Amino acid sequence: MSKKVTPRSQDYSRWYTDVVQRAELADYAPVKGCMVIRPYGYALWENIQEALDRRFKATGVQNAYFPLFIPYSLIEKEAEHVEGFAPQLAVVTHGGGEKLEEPLVVRPTSETIINTMFSQWIQSYRDLPMLLNQWCNVVRWEMRTRLFLRTTEFLWQEGHTAHVTAEEADARARQMLDVYTDFAVNDTAIPVVPGRKSDSERFAGAVRSYTIEAMMGDLRALQAGSSHFLGQNFARVFGTQYLDPDNQLQHVWQTSWGVSTRMVGAMVMVHGDDQGLILPPRLAPTQVIVVPIGRGDEGAEARAAAHALADDLRVPGVRVHVDDREEYTPGWKFNEWEMKGVPLRIEIGPRDLAAGQVVLVRRDTGEKAPVPLASLGERVPALLDDIQRALLDRARAFRDAHTHQVADYAEFQRVIEDPGGFIAAPWCGDAECEAAIKDDTKATIRCIPFEAPGAAGVCMRCGEPAVEQAVFARAY
Repeated sequence: MSKKVTPRSQDYSRWYTDVVQRAELADYAPVKGCMVIRPYGYALWENIQEALDRRFKATGVQNAYFPLFIPYSLIEKEAEHVEGFAPQLAVVTHGGGEKLEEPLVVRPTSETIINTMFSQWIQSYRDLPMLLNQWCNVVRWEMRTRLFLRTTEFLWQEGHTAHVTAEEADARARQMLDVYTDFAVNDTAIPVVPGRKSDSERFAGAVRSYTIEAMMGDLRALQAGSSHFLGQNFARVFGTQYLDPDNQLQHVWQTSWGVSTRMVGAMVMVHGDDQGLILPPRLAPTQVIVVPIGRGDEGAEARAAAHALADDLRVPGVRVHVDDREEYTPGWKFNEWEMKGVPLRIEIGPRDLAAGQVVLVRRDTGEKAPVPLASLGERVPALLDDIQRALLDRARAFRDAHTHQVADYAEFQRVIEDPGGFIAAPWCGDAECEAAIKDDTKATIRCIPFEAPGAAGVCMRCGEPAVEQAVFARAY
């Protein structure tokens, strides 16, 4: 912990890796492109799981689990789907010392295996809607990897639903994107731009893809969650049908939606600084760290008081830990818990006890303030709420300050190079024009925002009539 991280301004990529490793979120695995999630990082993921799972279940979704191995023939059934995932597939050809009769794909996503089961489970309109989610790992053979943001194996949740009508399915896809937006804004303290993906950027096999896009600290975009209206594409291939009230066979309409461990990386990149992590209180594994000052007999009273006040704080549900290790100095502990992004630190020593107070230190601002012991039970939860709001406000101000409106292509090219960030611009809707922009600038359409203004005017690149307003950025 005594080693300084690489400054963000010097090398943002190196800074990110330094923080992830030194804060003990994750480390590199022996298999190239894979990561080991350490206990502190996994505790953060568990809090993400809990926050999302609660929201999913409130909409009627139930959890299930489907196999890791998928017969290759199932993947091949949906042509667009297999084409989209073919470069990333990991395929098992041998098992038990023998060559398999049919290769097995290690799950890249589960539309195919789930539709195989849906076609058996769904018989009548009375079986619909079917609303399922699974928490699992997936494997996509990535060429360029980065801890949490893009790894060969990662953890996520994937929701899959089946409905009677297209309108109901599309509404569910939008509803789940709203769930992701609420989670991102109110729990991770990351402002996002919700919208629709362009046809070129949509999920393989989907009719429409929706996304929430976040701006990282280096002004690049990160897709923080996505939700897809699948139409009847998979239902027709897999024969997922139901008898309607008139006893006629109909294909179901479907959705899929997911958020992964890249949300951990997003929080690092949005909120972190040169001292390490800054975690939003609602998701921080430890919200308050209590550091008693003094060793041996001199510090015994402070240690006892630290544990007593921690017990009091746990009553209203504060996640608190007492660091009473005597083999480390208080300064070393301060640095360690700052690196790990704990939102609030309480310092308590003999002098503080004599004065009937403690010292509170905010991780986000570094502000220190003495607080009477008697008011700690009220002050700490209120301060955690304030930190949560302040992180969101700061991230939103940063995003807004680096979001630009351009009208012509020359200005677009200048801005994407320097300073970068999000660029809102009128677009003609043509895929070839979109591809040319990507080739020229390495910027992609992140989304067509739901709240975008009308598409008056002409496309900023080709000059043809604009059909919509798109947000462009370079992305992870």
